Formats: sequence, structure tokens, C-alpha cells
Amino acid sequence: MPLPKAELHLHIEGTLEPELAFALAARNGIALPYADAEELRHKYRFSDLQSFLDLYYELMAVLRTEDDFADLAEAYLTRAAAQGVRHAEVFFDPQAHLARGVEMATVVDGLARALEGAPERHGVSTRLIMCFLRDESAESAAATLDAARPHLDHITGVGLDSAEVGHPPSKFREVYEKAANLGLRRVAHAGEEGPPAYITEALDVLGVERVDHGLRSVEDPDLVARLVRDRVPLTLCPLSNVRLRTVDVLADHPLRAMLEAGLMATVNSDDPAYFGGYADDNFHAVREALGLTDDQLRELARNSFLAAFLDDDEDLRKAYLAEVDAYRF
Repeated sequence: MPLPKAELHLHIEGTLEPELAFALAARNGIALPYADAEELRHKYRFSDLQSFLDLYYELMAVLRTEDDFADLAEAYLTRAAAQGVRHAEVFFDPQAHLARGVEMATVVDGLARALEGAPERHGVSTRLIMCFLRDESAESAAATLDAARPHLDHITGVGLDSAEVGHPPSKFREVYEKAANLGLRRVAHAGEEGPPAYITEALDVLGVERVDHGLRSVEDPDLVARLVRDRVPLTLCPLSNVRLRTVDVLADHPLRAMLEAGLMATVNSDDPAYFGGYADDNFHAVREALGLTDDQLRELARNSFLAAFLDDDEDLRKAYLAEVDAYRF
């Protein structure tokens, strides 16, 4: 039985396995430019973030209907539960779907159908986080937030993802202020390929409560001291970092040093269909590559529940933490 954990950095579109992509393409009458799932899987090799994003957006074409989004989320939840995930905070990218003529209601209602049944079917609680594409305009982000207003009963927070370099967090100051006024929680990708200064901006300008990735924080000792002092969670994605070449090999990953420095690190899978592993696969990989101890793995799991947006259900958070404490390796 895997170590109980929360997954806080997971793009639902990034869980699209080749076999499901072909099944949805057939259902929707879409011809993919690949002979079969095996040929497509060979394309899941990337030189950097942009090379991944090109394929990621191409394959979204198969997602057309509410059933498609429900099936995508259900497939993820099945895998996540088998990997010890007890709580999942799921990102989705509405702009990528709206641009294809897929309505917000189609996306949110499909995802919500699967997520809301997850506690009963999979023993997994969930939250849904709507991400803005940072390489789109701030005006597009604001329009997306407006389009989401009728669906905020399903949406816990907002995030910021896609191509980071050249798109600082401050670009989205106004839409994050609007999101805060609507009572939405705030996270943002920062310090994956972008500089440590983007992490500081995300904290100071956007008011984020968690930093997604935050890998490059280790380059700025003052920033590390601040993150430790303020107990700001970092949602690290080790296998993703290797696949996208932000870390050459997993043995070079700073996760262990981050834990030893007192950073509130968590381990997540990011886009697991593309990056070679789901949540527990990442835990196993860093244990082997970095020589993490049982206590450090337990700390990562505890951090994930402490960082989760479970403020409305502290009893559930306590129950999850008790599961981690009782776990025997």
C-alpha cells in the first residue's frame, strides 16, 4: 500500500494517456497524425518546456464534450487512488478549450461530474483550480475569470501556467486581485524555467499561497530564508523537471537540500502521462535517486496535506495526517 499523500500540482490535460487520446479521437471523429498509441508515446520526449507544450496543446483537440472531460478525470482518479493519493487539487486550462470553441460549462461540468463522485468511488477528496495561460494576454485571463463566474461553486482557486520565461507574474496583477475579491485561493507557477525573482513577484504581487515548482528558489538565499520563515509550500515535480531538462538527472535535483534547509516541499506529478510517472512514481524515484529517508518521505506527505486547501474541512485534514503518521514503510 503506497504512502498516503495529497497531489497539489496536477494538470488534468496532462493525464491524457495515448490510449485514451485515440479512444476520444475515435469517439469524436478526429484523425490524429500518428499511426497508433505506441507511435504517439514515442513523441512524449521533450527538449524543453515549449516542446512539451506544443504536443500538449495539439492533443487537446480530442477533448470536445462533457463526457470527454469526465472520462479524462475519471481515468486520472483511478490511477491516483492506486498511487496513494487521498486528496487531489486538479488544475485545468480553460483558455485552451475556449479557443477551440469548447464552452466553459462543458469543461467544468465534465470535470466536476468525475471529481464530485471521487470520495465515494476512489476515496479521494478533490478541489478544482482554474489556471490562466501566462503566454496569453492579461485581458484574456480577465475574460476567462468572467466566463467562470457562473461555475465558481465548482472552482476553489486560480493558478498560472504555460510558458514562463518572458511572462512575469506581475502581468496578471489585476486578474489575481479580482480572483481574491471573489474568495478564490491563489497559486502560480514560478521558478521552473523563470528566475527566482518570479517567485518573489508571485508572492508580493499576486499574493499566492503556494508556489508551483519554485525549483530555482535555491539560487537566492534570501528568498529561501523567506520561504522557510513564512512556511510557503512549494509543489515540486521531480520527474517533470528531468523530462523538461530543468534538471539534467534526478540525482542532481535539489529536493533533499530543500528539505534539509527547512523548505515546505511537496512532491507531485505535474503532467504524468507525458513525464513518465504519477504521484507515487515520483516518490519512489526521488527516494532512489536522492537517498531520502522514511522520515523525509513522511515529511513530504505531511507537507502535502498541510499545504492543501482543506481549510473548510480541518477534520478531514487531521484524518489524512493521522494516516500518514500511522503508515509503516
